[in-house]
Formats: sequence, C-alpha cells, structure tokens
Amino acid sequence: MKTLFLFNSILLLAVLLSGCGKNKETEATITQKAIVSEKAEDTLAMSHDELMKSITIQPHTIKTIGILVYEGVNSLDVFGPRYVLKQLMGVDVKMIALKPGNVKTVMGIEFVPDATITEISHLDILVIPGGFTGTLEGTYNEDLLQWIREIDQTTQYTTSVCTGGWILGSTGLLKGKKATTNWFKAEEMLTQYGAQFTSERFTKDGKYWTSAGVTAGMDMSLALVEEIAGTHYAQAVMLDMEYDPAPPVTGGSPEKTDPEVLTFMTQMYSAGFDAVQEQLKNKKSNSTE
Repeated sequence: MKTLFLFNSILLLAVLLSGCGKNKETEATITQKAIVSEKAEDTLAMSHDELMKSITIQPHTIKTIGILVYEGVNSLDVFGPRYVLKQLMGVDVKMIALKPGNVKTVMGIEFVPDATITEISHLDILVIPGGFTGTLEGTYNEDLLQWIREIDQTTQYTTSVCTGGWILGSTGLLKGKKATTNWFKAEEMLTQYGAQFTSERFTKDGKYWTSAGVTAGMDMSLALVEEIAGTHYAQAVMLDMEYDPAPPVTGGSPEKTDPEVLTFMTQMYSAGFDAVQEQLKNKKSNSTE
C-alpha cells in the first residue's frame, strides 16, 4: 500500500498548500512543498511492476496462464482476457495451439502461438475462447478434450469465453455445474453437457468460470483479477484500460435487442451452425462405422 499512501499524502498536502492563497510563503509552507516534491520523486522512481505490486491486497500463487487458440478463434475472446490477465504480477501467459504454425482468427488476424498442447502439461489458469467452425470442431476433437481434462487436474481456475463453453462442456467437466455461454442456443448447448445455464454475464461454480459472448470474457477476467489480487488491483487494471463501457445504443443481449434484430441474428447463426454441426455429426458417424 506504499504507493497509495504516497499518492494520498501528495493529495492532502496539495490541498493544504492550495489554501495559502496569495499570502507570503512561510517556512512551514516551503517545508511542505519540499515534502510533496520528495514524495513525488519517490513515486516516479518506482517501476511499473513495483507500482502495481504495491497495490496488491493479497499475495497469489498464479504463475502460468494458458489461452487455447485454434483456427477461426474469435480474436477478442483471446486478446481481451489476455490483456487483463497479463497484468497479474509474476505470471507467464501463453497462447497454446492445437498444432505448430500460425493461427488465424475468424476476423483474419494471424499470429504466432507460444506453444502447442503437446508441450504444456501444467497450468494455473486455462482460458478456452470461442469462435464458430473451429469451436464446433473442437467439441469433436478427442485429443483436445483429453488434454483439457488432464490440464484441469492442475488448474486453480478452468475458464471459458463465449462458445468456448461448448468445448469445455464437451469434456464433461461442466456436468452438474452452473455455467453460461454465448446467447445463441445457450441453454440447449449447456443442457446437453449436463450444465445448468445461468444467463449471467459470467458465472463461477467452484474453480470453473464461464462467460457469455465475447466482451463478457473481459468482465470475467477482471473478476478473476479481483479474486486473485484484490479490488484495488482490479481497479488499477480497469483504469489502465479505461474500462467503463457506455454503448451508444441499448442492446448487446437478447433481452435488450429489438425482436426483429434478434430474429435476424438467430436465423443467420442457425444457417451456419446447422450446416457445420450436421457435417461434423456425419463425419463422426462415418468414422465409427
């Protein structure tokens, strides 16, 4: 709390000094200004890590964070939580792919992952982001699902963002748990995995944390930061992001969206989802014959 004390001291002394008006400076006033200057220099001399560490309320044991990435993953599902969780002190955040090589998101952003699932056997936090075709393919990828089950044995938190909850649900780990996911077919998808759909922005049930669509992953990640490092630390991260959402129109959830828009979006999603799901089901059926 050293930095907060320094900031508070500076603020208090500045208020005191402002009351001096145009009166001639006294020796006490000069001394006060010197103290303010010294405290400010102490604060500026601290590194970013030292400043952030100084407002951590409780120590934590999170060292390794892995974010699953795959072809067609949603970029904000990945980079939103990564930006937030990377600011935890002393953590190593890796983007973990299914196989070697670059990954291209659904919006066309191409990047180089840090590792593959065959190279990672322990994580303190696992984040499973969503997407579309690649996500549905993941629900049928037994090698991936088994890796998640094994990693889950070491995690302090196993989490999902958006339709990433479909992949997490496919492992069986959400059975009997409260969970949320992207609004499209949310209850239907989670029910088939034995989970209880909550329709919340994010949900935690023990070490399993799940979020609704895309931007909700940042809310979930900030809540994780608060639990891990404390409220003041989470506030510092939010201020760094200037995270104070104020959308220009009402919307963003089925309940707040005009019915005609909701119908259009549902039909659009269904057209793509049903085709891919049918293809994957047929492929699985053929492979077992």
